[in-house]
Amino acid sequence: MARTKEKQLISIVIPLYNEVESLNELYQQINEVVKANKYNYEIIFVDDGSDDGSLDVLKKLRQKDKNVKIISFRRNYGKSAALAVGFEHAKGDVVITMDADLQDDPHEIPNLLKKLNEGYDLVSGWKKKRYDPITKTIPSKIFNFTVSTLTGIKIHDFNCGLKAYRKSVTQDIKVYGELHRYLPVLAHWAGYKIGEVIVQHHPRKYGKTKFGISRFLKGFLDLLTVLFTTRYFKRPLHLFGTVGLLVFLLGFGITLYLSLLKIIEGIALSNRPLFILGIMLTIVGVQFISIGLLGEMITRAYQHLETYSIKEIHLD
Repeated sequence: MARTKEKQLISIVIPLYNEVESLNELYQQINEVVKANKYNYEIIFVDDGSDDGSLDVLKKLRQKDKNVKIISFRRNYGKSAALAVGFEHAKGDVVITMDADLQDDPHEIPNLLKKLNEGYDLVSGWKKKRYDPITKTIPSKIFNFTVSTLTGIKIHDFNCGLKAYRKSVTQDIKVYGELHRYLPVLAHWAGYKIGEVIVQHHPRKYGKTKFGISRFLKGFLDLLTVLFTTRYFKRPLHLFGTVGLLVFLLGFGITLYLSLLKIIEGIALSNRPLFILGIMLTIVGVQFISIGLLGEMITRAYQHLETYSIKEIHLD
C-alpha cells in the first residue's frame, strides 16, 4: 500500500568513488534540505570500492544519523552497479539520485519532487549552465544531441546524476554495464513518462573528474546496445532486414548496371573492381537478411518468457 503524501519516504541514493573530501559537506547540505522540508528520508551511500578513506567517513556519519545507510563494494564495479544495488535496497516511494562530488546541488530536491508530482515517473536534471572544462562539455553536448535525436526523447542532459524516480521505475529498469547514462531511455521505452527540470550545477570543489575519452566512446557503444535492446530486441528482422535489404539492392543495382554494359557495349567485367564490389554487397545483404530471420525464429521460440510493465490492473 502506498504511503500518504505526508509520510512519503524519500530514498536518496548516492554512488561514490574516492570522494572522501566532499562527503561531510554533502551530508550537511542534504541534512539542511530534508530538515527544512520535513521529509521522511533515508540516505543510501553506495561506496564503489573507494580506497581513500571514504568508507570511514561514511561510518562516522552513520554513527550520528541512523537515516544514513551504507553499502560498500569490495572493489570498483562502476556507477551502473552502484545504482542498481542502491535501487534494490531503497525503501522509498521516491528515489533521488545524485553524485557525491558536490557538483549536484541537494537544494534542487524539492524542485525535482515538484516536477515529479506533475504526473511524471522520472525527472532528469538539466545542467543548463555547466562549470566543467570544455573537454567535458563539448563531448557531452554531442552525446546528448545524438541520444535525443536517435531515441526521440526531448531532454537535454541524459547523463545528469541528479534525477528523481518513482519506485516503480527503479524496480522495473535493470541497470548494468554502463547503461546508467540511458536510464531515461530505458524508462521511456518501458512506458514511463519522462520530464526534465533545470538544476544548479557547481564547479568541482575537491578531487578530479573521472571523465575520460574512453567513457565518451563507451557511451556511444552503449547507445547501440540500448537502441537494439529497446527497439529491435523483439523484432530483429526490422533492423537486420532493413540494413540487409539496402545493401542487397545497392549490390544488385551495381551488378545489373555492369551486366547491361556488358550486353550492350561488350565491356569486359573481369577487370572491373566495381563488379566484385557489387557481388560482395549482394552476398552481404543476403547474410544480413538471414541473420534477421534467424533472430525472428529465436524470438518466437522464447515469446512465452516475455514480461510486460503493467501500470494498473483491475480484476474484480
